Amino acid sequence: MPDITPRTSSEALTQRLTHARYPRSNSYDARWVIDNQMGPNALWLLEWLAPALGLDALRPRARVLDLGCGRAMTSVFLAREYDAQVTAADLWVKPDENARRIAEAGFADRVLPVHAEAHDLPFAEGSFDAIVSIDAYQYFGTDDLYLPTLTRLLKPGGRIGVVVPALREEPAGAEPPEHLKPYWEPDFWCFHTADWWRRQWTRSGTVEVEAADWLDDGWRDWLLWCDVIAEESPEEFHRTMARQVGEMVRLDEGRALGFVRLVGRRI
Repeated sequence: MPDITPRTSSEALTQRLTHARYPRSNSYDARWVIDNQMGPNALWLLEWLAPALGLDALRPRARVLDLGCGRAMTSVFLAREYDAQVTAADLWVKPDENARRIAEAGFADRVLPVHAEAHDLPFAEGSFDAIVSIDAYQYFGTDDLYLPTLTRLLKPGGRIGVVVPALREEPAGAEPPEHLKPYWEPDFWCFHTADWWRRQWTRSGTVEVEAADWLDDGWRDWLLWCDVIAEESPEEFHRTMARQVGEMVRLDEGRALGFVRLVGRRI
């Protein structure tokens, strides 16, 4: 039976999701962001990444690879807010679907959706001024050999910036934090600390790490977003997932879980 629960008005949603830390994101239609989400609020995370990555300093129409773009919300954000020429690459969302979304947003001439797997990117060396990845890099970037293959796509001096779900401390041994055991999934072992990521990138020899830091009170943003998605997403799967993740984040209260921002400049 389809879900017929009335959804909150757009005005009420906008008020609930307006956040002082994310002024650019506040200008986007809340229902559009909810309907196209695939995890934590990607626009909030990208807006947090932007100053460390230096997106405001990019030349007009700079070429940016949005790796693991999902439903291309972040790609539209990059084009609209930073006048970027964006390649929106994703494995799971079909380019035709993203092309419709991008066109509806008015950026068909600025954002190119492509189907690509992170280990088989069909781009020439030095193709991009910057690479961005929001809530995706943890699934393929923990491989010691991955970063050198990715950064070859950057122009010399170009920057890569990612935001990933993360841990405050690396677990000791093979067990997750005790209070998270009821919620822990095998995929969560790709969550690491800021120091872990800094070491991983530094020892690759391909980038100078310019930022590796923790989002203060990021768990509160994550919980708010989970609560909204659990109530408002049009998709049953996403409502269920948001409830489960929200329970975990609410219990944790930032003791272990949050977000890390990483920025590296190609040497």
